[in-house]
Amino acid sequence: MRRRNRITHLRRTARTRTTHWRRTLICWAAAIMVGVVAISFAAAANKASQLCHHLMLWHPWIMLLVAPAGLALSTWLTRRFFPGAQGSGIPQVIATLHIENFSLVNRILALRTAFGKVILTTLGLLCGASIGREGPTVQVGAAIMHAFSRFMGHANVSARRGMILAGGAAGVSAAFNTPLAGIVFAIEELSHSFEQRASGTALTGVVLSGVTAIALVGNYTYFGHTTVDVPIGTAWIAVLACGVLGGLSGGLFSAILGRAARGIPGHLGRFTRERPIAFAALCGLILAIIGLISGGATYGTGYEQAHAIILGKEHYPASFFILKYLATIVSYCSGIPGGLFAPSLSIGAAIGGWVAQFLPHTAPGAVVLLGMVAYFCGVVQSPLTATVIVMEMCDNQQVTLALMATSFLAFGVSRMVCPHSLYGSLADRFMETQDRALEKSHSAKKKHTETHEES
Repeated sequence: MRRRNRITHLRRTARTRTTHWRRTLICWAAAIMVGVVAISFAAAANKASQLCHHLMLWHPWIMLLVAPAGLALSTWLTRRFFPGAQGSGIPQVIATLHIENFSLVNRILALRTAFGKVILTTLGLLCGASIGREGPTVQVGAAIMHAFSRFMGHANVSARRGMILAGGAAGVSAAFNTPLAGIVFAIEELSHSFEQRASGTALTGVVLSGVTAIALVGNYTYFGHTTVDVPIGTAWIAVLACGVLGGLSGGLFSAILGRAARGIPGHLGRFTRERPIAFAALCGLILAIIGLISGGATYGTGYEQAHAIILGKEHYPASFFILKYLATIVSYCSGIPGGLFAPSLSIGAAIGGWVAQFLPHTAPGAVVLLGMVAYFCGVVQSPLTATVIVMEMCDNQQVTLALMATSFLAFGVSRMVCPHSLYGSLADRFMETQDRALEKSHSAKKKHTETHEES
């Protein structure tokens, strides 16, 4: 009898270990898949930006046709085939970590929606929209990990949310090649509970997706390597200047987008609700006009402009910051899929480049980094994430203290302008919209059932 019990125990232990390792290998495969998709997405987005640049060089006025038509097409495709793909993607991921109805989560993080996110963000960049791919990559990564979670048959809510969190963090890691930033982003922006923060799945996903990205494209840094420093002393005037200016402009940006998400007031708001495709075309026309005024500098992610400003190769006027700021607002209000990370970094770099000319005691490249972290934090209101992302993207640990001080100052100033974080507000708005849609659907079904019973 004792021998039989021992054999039974060994068999159960073997089955448990086999199941554990099977699920672990599936998680690893999912994280690797996120890295592959993120790199492929980046390649497609870069190609689209290059095509847009070639179109502009061929004839700048062609954008007056391409931008309105492209944004109208993107909006129509989003509403017709890929509902839930609009916007950044980060609010959707945050919302899925709080929604109890997992049938709704399955729809938000469907692979079809993720596919639409990639295609339509690429289309937006081709048409000159001021958007980025990093936010959409977060939703795509979460969707991939969620799909693998469903395949494994996770019944535990915490486990399913852990996979979603891991996918979002892995998306940031692979998009920027910033593994540490992916972890901090998951802790500070996406998760709001100790269980999610302690998730080893998220750490594994970040590491594997980052390794996959490095294996495919090499160990690169997003903005190259910088060696600038901000020594304590008069140079820290730049911390104060960039922190206040970046916090004010970033907070105002968040407040404008938050208000737009709740609905544009007046006749324009009614036009937006009744004719969304025509409104998107109007936004495209405005983007093309802004692009013509800026000489094409406001089209796309703004990566090239930010990189040139950091290295000191280009000196853009203050009008670039203003025009890129307006272009990003218009792109978001149009309702097309696209993120805010890359345009925000570009705007922040422009702020830093403008401030640097008034601060001769501080290295210009360092002021650019401070402006970048200040504005980025002012928008997302996540000081640790902003600090780590900028530090890793420039491969510079010498300015970490100054970056952190600037980031926290910008965070405080931004909070005075916009008390609620942008992504949190957009996530709340998204959940309210989904709840109303579900109530409307249930009411329609109930009415149909009552009518059928009466007949």
